[in-house]
Amino acid sequence: MEYSETELTSFEPEHTQSLNITRFLESPQVIPPKRAYIAVAVLCYINLLNYMERYTVAGVLSIIQTVFALSDSTAGLLQTMFIVSLSLLAPVFGYFGDRYNRKHIIIGGLIVWFACAAGSSFVGPSHFWLLVLLRSLVGVGEASYSTLAPTIIADLFTGSKRSLIICIFYICIPVGSGLGYITGAGTAALTRDWRWALRVTTLSLKPFLFQLGVSRSDIDISLKTNICYRAGKSSGVTALAFLTGALAFWMPTFLSRAHVTQGIRPPCTNEPCDPTDSLIFGVVTVATGIIGGVTGSALSRHFRDKMPNADPFICVVGMIGSVPCLFITIFVASASIPATYVFIFIGELLLSLNWAVLADMLLYVVMPTRRATAEALQIIVGHLLGDAGSPFLLGVISDAIHASRPESSDWSFHSLQYSLLLLPFVGILGGVFFLFASFYVAEDRNAVQQLLTGLEIHLASSLLS
Repeated sequence: MEYSETELTSFEPEHTQSLNITRFLESPQVIPPKRAYIAVAVLCYINLLNYMERYTVAGVLSIIQTVFALSDSTAGLLQTMFIVSLSLLAPVFGYFGDRYNRKHIIIGGLIVWFACAAGSSFVGPSHFWLLVLLRSLVGVGEASYSTLAPTIIADLFTGSKRSLIICIFYICIPVGSGLGYITGAGTAALTRDWRWALRVTTLSLKPFLFQLGVSRSDIDISLKTNICYRAGKSSGVTALAFLTGALAFWMPTFLSRAHVTQGIRPPCTNEPCDPTDSLIFGVVTVATGIIGGVTGSALSRHFRDKMPNADPFICVVGMIGSVPCLFITIFVASASIPATYVFIFIGELLLSLNWAVLADMLLYVVMPTRRATAEALQIIVGHLLGDAGSPFLLGVISDAIHASRPESSDWSFHSLQYSLLLLPFVGILGGVFFLFASFYVAEDRNAVQQLLTGLEIHLASSLLS
């Protein structure tokens, strides 16, 4: 998408929807560096807590299934309803985040998050429906935060520094997820009550939110980016979310059942259950998240100038490279737990290459005044079609397979094992989608840069005339 000099300098208010870029460029908000870094630290801390809280449930899922007497498909509803709530509310927060004070929106959402997360820890065994409802409402807080936090970072930093900060921010996703498994399983084992696992994370939320203030100017610029790139990237993100969401939710339970199948430990029939699998999986997730996030971001910065479409190619390598590891993990689990963890480590490491790179790609192909809306659209597409349904879908498949041989003690492991075979094929599909996006990403990035440059030239000429 190319713009001529005439087109670049002819963007008047009547040619867009309430264009007010002049005010934005004449009066940019200057944030002191110290305040900017404090804001980033708070954002990263809350991001860590968000994902800790989200995957605490997965860390104690075996216990929850025992206490509430849940099938795999019903247990999958806990994650599905949470993601559906997050996805449906993300566009609402994105719309208001582009127009109103983002700090206040985030604080309001996190208050709801805190209340519902804490409240879910008091639900009794006979009220599973209430647990599902409260877990879905937790998505309100995460929708407000996940949509707006990256846009604040994008406003505070530019260029390679922004890529570095985005990398740190998105490393908090796997690190928080891993700490969620560790905190959940560890707390449940220490207190002999799974409910305390949910309370620990919510008690960690500190009153740092007032450091977030970065106002949004009243500006509105429309730019039509290449629909081929958007379709490819959005489909790739959806496949990645589908795969990682199901993997993160079911893998500790899968490993626990593998131990039972091998005769290493008896099945869990009463609380507390053995937390070893959640603890080890949490440590692996933290380590691969840090290494993969840093590596992906470093590769992006190194190759971006030499290869304009390097970022989606990194995603292709991460998705396709994880596929053999997933296949081996699924089939080796019944024979060797140590070998299973080795391939889980490699597979998660490759998948973790993608997170920071994907976030940076979204920010540099979207105008600054539409980033919150773009984040919201990516969330609703990626999550609603991805990890909103994948834990539940795998649970349904597992239950259907298990129903064919319910009398077999090992069949609960094999039914979940066969349902997990869907994930490598989704990984291949995601790699193909990212490859498709790689043909168009450079064009869209250049279009945004040209438009911003043209608007600056137009403003300068207007001020001099």
